[in-house]
Amino acid sequence: MRYALIYNESSGETITQDDYIASFAKGLSLLEAFGIDRQKLNATQIADRTGMSRTAARRYLRTLKFLGYLEGDDHYFWLTHKVLRFSSSYLSSAHLPKIAQPILNILCAQTSLTYSIVVLDDHEVVPIARSFLPQQDIIRSSPYGMHLGNRLPAHATSTGKVLLSAFSTDEQQKWYEKYGLKRLTPFTVQTKEDFYAVLEHVQKQDFCLSKEEHELGVIALAVPIVNSQGQAIAALNCMSQTHRVTEQYLIENILPLLRNTAYELRMML
Repeated sequence: MRYALIYNESSGETITQDDYIASFAKGLSLLEAFGIDRQKLNATQIADRTGMSRTAARRYLRTLKFLGYLEGDDHYFWLTHKVLRFSSSYLSSAHLPKIAQPILNILCAQTSLTYSIVVLDDHEVVPIARSFLPQQDIIRSSPYGMHLGNRLPAHATSTGKVLLSAFSTDEQQKWYEKYGLKRLTPFTVQTKEDFYAVLEHVQKQDFCLSKEEHELGVIALAVPIVNSQGQAIAALNCMSQTHRVTEQYLIENILPLLRNTAYELRMML
């Protein structure tokens, strides 16, 4: 007997209809509906964001509230700290963040700049490791968004463009058609022609310098982290403020450090 297959565009994975638990997938999509833009949602808003009926959305919301993953009042629901169990379990068990953390801290101590390891998740990048020194000025050295688990737009970040540059031309086109290019600052790339040209340039030089595309006053430099199969599985970047460092300084002094570190991490994967 041949079962119908379900294809996941994001991961490229397939699964048989018989192995797929639709109700579980809907519950996870409901949790993902909560974000920075709307931290509190009601059943109608959840239904709009997930494609569920309002009745089904309410049942899922009440179930997740019963299990402790949501809190709510008579009208709205919001996430609780219990959802952090998943992220903390990943960060404490995943190999790359564990081996990268001490290396990032050394780079930070050597240069007084902020470093992070970032992975691509659909149209966003997510920091999974970040340099930290107890004595450093967190406000000064941590530009907005450099928090573990926070999500940043891939098209406007150095790490995102590094990872997207590893896509094939067809994959880049499909990505653009699905997500587009949201304007975040006057310097954000806006046209698909410019976007493809930037990715081609990044792919050829094997690094990306991004200046004030996501946030004004922030500059970042990133290189890919490649596994033994030659696949770009993450990106390593350095971030700072434009009044502290220049593009020339990053290219001449920080890029060699990033490339050496990425090679070192590849040997440890």
